[in-house]
Amino acid sequence: MKKTSYTPAELNDGFVVSITIEAKDGEADAVAALLGGLVAPTLAEPDIPYRSPTDPKLFFIYELYLNEDGWRAHQESPHFQAAIKELLPRVARRERIPFVPYTAI
Repeated sequence: MKKTSYTPAELNDGFVVSITIEAKDGEADAVAALLGGLVAPTLAEPDIPYRSPTDPKLFFIYELYLNEDGWRAHQESPHFQAAIKELLPRVARRERIPFVPYTAI
């Protein structure tokens, strides 16, 4: 059974990924739909998609994993693999930046 909450110290030991996606001109609604389709199958995962209120082509996803293996497992999941095939041709930019804690709590 997965834990439903974590202490600050446990979260500080985690693995965070910041993802920015910029849709190609005319593809923003399709990208929004594809990202929206990922919400239901990933509710058990801690990723949260956001859409810019000032530029509807920009999307931001914040993902939090216990470790890099969790991120890898997400990328290998069937729903991610299916979505990424549809998503990549529609994006002008996709920037994924992993982060690890640099200080202990």
